[in-house]
Amino acid sequence: MITEALSGVSFDIAKGEFVAIMGPSGSGKSTLMQIVGLLDRPTTGEYFFEGKNIQNLNDDELALIRNQNIGFVFQSFNLLPRTTVFENVELPILYDERSDSRKNIEKRVNEVLEAVALAHRVKNFSNQLSGGEQQRVAIARALVNDPALILADEPTGNLDSKAGLQIMRILQKLNNEGHTIVMVTHETYTSEHAKRIIQMLDGKIVADGPVKKRRIADGEEKFLK
Repeated sequence: MITEALSGVSFDIAKGEFVAIMGPSGSGKSTLMQIVGLLDRPTTGEYFFEGKNIQNLNDDELALIRNQNIGFVFQSFNLLPRTTVFENVELPILYDERSDSRKNIEKRVNEVLEAVALAHRVKNFSNQLSGGEQQRVAIARALVNDPALILADEPTGNLDSKAGLQIMRILQKLNNEGHTIVMVTHETYTSEHAKRIIQMLDGKIVADGPVKKRRIADGEEKFLK
């Protein structure tokens, strides 16, 4: 028996958008994220990434695009626990054939760690950090190759509300700086930090439109400033 994970899904994401994909468990949002991130291919239909039809690319070409053009942020952080923050962040650069001198690598790693306010943790092991700090390291790692697209899969799912707000503040700042972000989330409040929501159900898109912002509570507004 073949299970149809997605059916008739069609949409465009423009450069600089911040899109949240929402839906209940089994709605197809994770499958959609796998395809958008070039980790899986659709069995039918077409997916164009920056004008290229991925169906025409081989596995090595897809891997190169993932490394150079897509940054991934996962719910479980996916950091190497007994490796320093610096070493975790530099990993994508080490597999990037565009990388040149060690000096330039160190400069770039320090830049992205500064962007997530973790330059002071550069020599710490990742298992010495809080959950919020680990997710900020994951964001720095996603940024280090200056990708065209950042994919965030439940980026606040393992965090408390305060740490979650910090992560969303960073993602909003990156989007304001021009980064394209696609985020899967089941949290309504998290989705409201995006600019557009794609709602899924039973493998189909049932709604797609701009975010309707709720009124931010005084305490949250103070924290976000």
